[in-house]
Amino acid sequence: MSITFNGRRRTMHGERVAIIGGGMGGLVAALLLAARGLDVTVLERAATVGGKMRETVIAGRAIDAGPTVFTMRWVLDEILAQAGALLEDHLTLVPAGILARHAWGETARLDLHADIDASADAIGAFAGADAARGYRAFCERARRAYAVLEPAFIRAARPTPLSVAFAGGLGAFRNVSPFTTLWRALGDHFKDPRLRQLFGRYATYCGCSPFHAPATLMLIAHVEQSGVWFVEGGIQRIARMLRLLAEARGATIRTGTPVAEILASGGRATGVRLADGEVIASDAVIANADVAALAAGCFGAAAQRAVPLAGAAQRSLSAVTWAMLAEVEGFPLERHNVFFGDDSASEFADLFDRARLPDSPTVYVCAQDRGADGDPAGQPERLLCLVNAPPRGDRFKPDATEVARCETKAFARLARAGLRLKTSPDHMVVTTPSGFEQLFPATGGALYGRTVHGWQASFQRPGARTRLPGLYLAGGSVHPGAGVPMAAMSGRMAAERLMADLASTRRFHRVAMPGGTPMG
Repeated sequence: MSITFNGRRRTMHGERVAIIGGGMGGLVAALLLAARGLDVTVLERAATVGGKMRETVIAGRAIDAGPTVFTMRWVLDEILAQAGALLEDHLTLVPAGILARHAWGETARLDLHADIDASADAIGAFAGADAARGYRAFCERARRAYAVLEPAFIRAARPTPLSVAFAGGLGAFRNVSPFTTLWRALGDHFKDPRLRQLFGRYATYCGCSPFHAPATLMLIAHVEQSGVWFVEGGIQRIARMLRLLAEARGATIRTGTPVAEILASGGRATGVRLADGEVIASDAVIANADVAALAAGCFGAAAQRAVPLAGAAQRSLSAVTWAMLAEVEGFPLERHNVFFGDDSASEFADLFDRARLPDSPTVYVCAQDRGADGDPAGQPERLLCLVNAPPRGDRFKPDATEVARCETKAFARLARAGLRLKTSPDHMVVTTPSGFEQLFPATGGALYGRTVHGWQASFQRPGARTRLPGLYLAGGSVHPGAGVPMAAMSGRMAAERLMADLASTRRFHRVAMPGGTPMG
């Protein structure tokens, strides 16, 4: 079969690829490779695909219990186009007008809008004209940072500080502000501590602290202003869409199928052994699992030697989440809502320095029946409430008392802003760091791979290739990072690296010529 990949015609011979994990990266890799004629098998240990993009069903109603924000639509547009599909044919997306509602008590509220002018007006009314001007300057700084980092970092297979600097020029590299923290950079634009607290929360999108994460994360502000969408039917619909498209192109996807070991022979990956003993031979393997699981030996010695060691000190944040059906009173919820704790410095010191649940937590609430003209219509609403937590789920299982104490503090924070929730234990599912550790072994419950603390940390995530030929990595713990679009990019990069290596192997394999002279 003759196909086109990255503008070059190639003939594929049905090479076999085993993909461990049906999360975002694994599904994207499966779709792209199957579309190019490879024999792809995805092996997912859970009952459904999606990985961290999961949902919980309570009383017959599905609640997004993982990522709740869909941005960088262009990533999926490009990936589906490569596979001969159009995103709008398979998903219904509605743009969000209000990005999030923020509260610091019963009266102090601020909405961020998709429109910069509307946000600037709201910030001016909230904190004064200087704050509005500071916001516009911050948005421009974020735009410049994104303009450098999209081509030089996000799209690059293996970026380095030098490659980013040379791609954008030294002046552009300074716009990225890699050598200062996000918190310090925010001080250049906002005197009001509440605004620093608001925009400092972008660090938690990567599971980090704004006091240690580089100012480059300000690019998230530009990403949000470029578009936040509601996915009709929930974020999990993205995973289902990718599965159906991959299967339609010939991929086999097996759920409830844990992998015990990545096999190697002759110095390269040769397949996988399942937990039940079945062996699946393949020409290449993509591990869409947290790198920490490979480093811990969860997939055998050959895979363990192929990746960098992962230290617990480098873990990103975990969480305590409450997925629930609840009656809501007293606060006008939007789809995305943030109820801030008293002091950011103390909150992040609790999380990273003291490794404990924060005394004064910030609480995120995703009201999944609100926004884009959504109306709860008098019935109990689907909510996901989240508090950041330290990633110690493999070393410490919080007892019922500690979880109850955390819940009391979180719901008291909501009540301070006027939000009252009425629910019952049978309408609530609580997940702690130890629960996330069970879902994603060897992570301690960390949800975003390693932390991005310090200017070099973003460049220290592994790329798609490993030290074991034929073994590739995808997912939120590898380059370019955590989150739905970044994990999708990692799957695309893994597919590209694998295809390039297979083409190279075919091009340079040794053949015997007449007379017995080996030729390359």
